[in-house]
Amino acid sequence: MSVSVFEHPWLGGLFADPDIQQEWSADRQLTHLLAFERAFTEARAAVGAIDADAAAKALEVIDGYQANHPDLRAGVAQDGVVVPALVRQLRAGADTATQNAIHKGATSQDVTDTALALTIKSCTGILLQRLNDLLERLTRLEADFGARTMMGRTRMQAALPISVGHRIGTWRRPLADHMVRLDKASTAAARLQLGGPVGDGSSLGGTAAATAEHMAQSLGLPVAQACWHADRGTLAEYSNTLCLITGSLGKIGQDICLMAQQGIAEVTLASGGGSSAMPHKSNPIRAELLVTLAQFNAGQQALMQQAMLHEQERSGTAWALEWMVLPQMSAATASALKSTLELTDSILSLGTAG
Repeated sequence: MSVSVFEHPWLGGLFADPDIQQEWSADRQLTHLLAFERAFTEARAAVGAIDADAAAKALEVIDGYQANHPDLRAGVAQDGVVVPALVRQLRAGADTATQNAIHKGATSQDVTDTALALTIKSCTGILLQRLNDLLERLTRLEADFGARTMMGRTRMQAALPISVGHRIGTWRRPLADHMVRLDKASTAAARLQLGGPVGDGSSLGGTAAATAEHMAQSLGLPVAQACWHADRGTLAEYSNTLCLITGSLGKIGQDICLMAQQGIAEVTLASGGGSSAMPHKSNPIRAELLVTLAQFNAGQQALMQQAMLHEQERSGTAWALEWMVLPQMSAATASALKSTLELTDSILSLGTAG
């Protein structure tokens, strides 16, 4: 059993998206956490802040790390974040110089937020590719059926005839805008975090900027102009872009649900969902799902807005709320795009021929 529909044994058949779930998996997150620690140690040695031999030994420790997952779980229960337990495991058994070459000068939020930035970057790549694929599908549908006619409806009442191309155009145009928004929002949100314990970089002395530059090159992330421990606006903007995407996909789903109604039949789908009691039914399952996921993300976005309230130099409450919400929004967006691609591939005809 699972509390998440995206990972549920059978509900996952409708909601799951293995590609995006892999990006948010514990193993992938641990890889990103270790990538920070490795880049940090390398950078500290490069700027002369730690001894090169100690750094080399520390890198061997990081590269050879084998996670004790029960201990990490217990550490989160105690500390509220996984990094203290991770650092304790990395330093266990090492000499003092090697221990000091691991994590010293950074803080848990630096590690966790940078891991999040790496996840956002990789997830965005998946979403952008799917948006591009969907634009191609819609362009093809417009070429195949755009010249046909259908009834235009306002306030769900018959109005005047329109071309199928007009309807498809209302689906397609926002998606191109969303690709631009998503790329921009991802670039703004997926940044290196390196502020130290209170976010002012003082724990790194005069080498903070050089350390950040070295790490950024290693991790493939831009350097933030300022620490964003308590400034979460870019994350809210990113999640809002996810919400916009699923909103536009939900509009496609809503339209197709209405177009597929018996007696209207303005769309023909290759297959639909069956009923346990009414074998004559063919339900537009994928179209319905798009509406559900749009409504889900709209509700989650309100929580991401609340998660902007990071008090003083660091919040435990708002930070944990982000962990609960953003992965779900990412999974919902990926699932919606996958379902829309499947839905558009299943369309056999649109509008009226002739």
